[in-house]
Amino acid sequence: MKSFASILLFTLVIFSCKKDEKPAVLDTTPYPLEYGNFPKPPIPADNQLTNTKVQLGRLLFYDKNLSEDGTQSCGSCHLQANGFNDFRDFSIGIKGLPGKRNAMTIANLAWHTNGFFWDGRATTLREQSLKPIQDLLEMHETLENVVNKTQNNSDYRDPFIRAFGDFAVTSERISLVLEQFMNTLVTYNSKFDQWKAGKTTLTESENRGRELFFREPDLIAGIKGAECFHCHGGFDFTDLKYTSNGLDFDFEFTDLGRYEVTKNEDDKARFKVPSLRNIVLTAPYMHDSRFKTLEETVEHYNTGVKFSSTLDPSMTGVAQNGLNLNEQDKLDLINFMKTLTDSSFINNPNFADPRQ
Repeated sequence: MKSFASILLFTLVIFSCKKDEKPAVLDTTPYPLEYGNFPKPPIPADNQLTNTKVQLGRLLFYDKNLSEDGTQSCGSCHLQANGFNDFRDFSIGIKGLPGKRNAMTIANLAWHTNGFFWDGRATTLREQSLKPIQDLLEMHETLENVVNKTQNNSDYRDPFIRAFGDFAVTSERISLVLEQFMNTLVTYNSKFDQWKAGKTTLTESENRGRELFFREPDLIAGIKGAECFHCHGGFDFTDLKYTSNGLDFDFEFTDLGRYEVTKNEDDKARFKVPSLRNIVLTAPYMHDSRFKTLEETVEHYNTGVKFSSTLDPSMTGVAQNGLNLNEQDKLDLINFMKTLTDSSFINNPNFADPRQ
């Protein structure tokens, strides 16, 4: 009798649990994107943010099964602690082979409307999201295999139903939710932003660096300026253009950058201008990681800019005369750039791997 009673009780408990479980259903609740004092981002009209799609995108972003051997995810090369950049010169793919360029940060991509990657070869973020999966040097997988592996993973059943209304996995849906998650990676709360809002003050060195950053030099008047704002202006500290910043002479070009996409001679050795937000966290610098520190980077602009046929016109004066910054000037400039670090961004649990 006791045995029968135990079985009956167990059956009633299981039945009760199943009865209380709610089946997954489509949920289109909008995602409350936070972007501080930035302008409203141009989120694609056909892919407006929802809580369920963002969360599904987050799951896939950190899913190592998107790679051929199950060892690498998008988050393997875009590390939150490094501002969603890679600390290595060149990311290492699943075959142990290095990439060809430094992995760019994927923060604030919601405002990027002129292409993705250093050379702009992807025109939309959803297109960009699938390229590393298929890249032979990166995740080395096919979209067909990714779709099959995801469709066969029961853990994705409810997330897909909540996001799309059914458990039909396609590469397009994967790209759409990856786009959604990456569009939520907004960094807007640095010390500089707090200073602009009147919530904190800059040190004397930081403020001198800010003045240098946003000022053009006047050689006749003896006024120093680093004129960084020409390329790194605006709320995200980038003009989003493709620029040659005097890294090499023409005969030294080894990576033709934007030219490889457009075949326009004027685009040789031009690369997308990266944001300087969280710049302290995103070393090494430049598309080829040639500068390991901010000190080396600043010195390039101070004394090392080279003439080339595609040098940006705003850099001509710098190539001719340098910036004439002394050690204190350079320190001040770096101290200002350090105020662009957003600790809340790199510690935001909503951006972290949900499986950890």
